[in-house]
Amino acid sequence: MIKEKIVLASQSPRRKELISLIADNVLIRPADCDETLPEGTSPRDAVEYLSKIKNNAAREISQADEIVVSADTVVAVDDIILGKPVDKSDARYMISLLQGRVHSVYTGVTISTGDRVVTFSEKTDVEFNPMTESEIEEYISLSEPYDKAGSYGIQGKACVYIKGLNGDYFNVVGLPVSRLYNELKALVNN
Repeated sequence: MIKEKIVLASQSPRRKELISLIADNVLIRPADCDETLPEGTSPRDAVEYLSKIKNNAAREISQADEIVVSADTVVAVDDIILGKPVDKSDARYMISLLQGRVHSVYTGVTISTGDRVVTFSEKTDVEFNPMTESEIEEYISLSEPYDKAGSYGIQGKACVYIKGLNGDYFNVVGLPVSRLYNELKALVNN
């Protein structure tokens, strides 16, 4: 376990739960910043960029001895980033696009303390089983899809549609726990 004080610059309940697996002393301090991406940004560059600007915003309201951790996750199909759905029609479109094929989930993480800053990203490929129209309609009628990138939560009811994945499961949930633990360990031991 990481014993140092960690500031998680996120209001995601999933990230809060995941970081508690590796650190005892976690403060939640969401960052308020403009998350507009530069045109043509790749999914990997997008999550790293967003994690950096969230980290910068959180550092402005944090103390020098705190370790700030920020993250951003996107779902991408053919390098097209799928954000959180704006409505039921958008959720239907996204799930229809994902069903029966492989897509990628990227999470970018930035860790900072003092003058040290580390940014990295992880990619996990996820394959959905084919879904019928009625399965899609049933899923998007739930509240689950509407606060998640790509319109689904692998840790929720969408799990029945997941055929498999290649990479870190927790990355899909929103935080690559093992990589983050090792990066934090290296940072505090240097």
